[in-house]
Amino acid sequence: MHLDRTDFAILRELRKNARLPNKTLAERLGVAPSTALERVRRLRAAGAIQGFHAEIDPRAAGIGLQAMISVRLARHARGDVDAFHAYLLTLREVLSFYHVAGANDYLVHVAVRDSDHLRDFALDAFTTRPEVSHIETSLIFSFRRNPDLPVYRDADEP
Repeated sequence: MHLDRTDFAILRELRKNARLPNKTLAERLGVAPSTALERVRRLRAAGAIQGFHAEIDPRAAGIGLQAMISVRLARHARGDVDAFHAYLLTLREVLSFYHVAGANDYLVHVAVRDSDHLRDFALDAFTTRPEVSHIETSLIFSFRRNPDLPVYRDADEP
């Protein structure tokens, strides 16, 4: 998909505020509202925009503690990796996860009620899995998402 400067500007604005009214988006871009609307539709259809989300205050959902759990697998067979990936998607405490290179294989961002919940979750969710050989938990004191979008492509690149 070829993106031009206007497309990149749309992506940046929507990353900062996905609920930005189309009229405001068009004004910020210096284009007609119909152009902004059509561009957003095209970006969604092409998969450049994969979805929209709301940033929720964790306390409003009863989340009192977040942690990053590093997970090391016992083996790196595709079946084990695929099974663990699918398993992570079933856990409601898992906010996101990253399959990474290095000493550990996964970084799993979890949200729980409190330290007791974290302990029980880690023991029940990870130490019982045959593909897991090691876990290490790091508490998250604060989390902020950067609303800016780094763009590493030229608008003129195909």
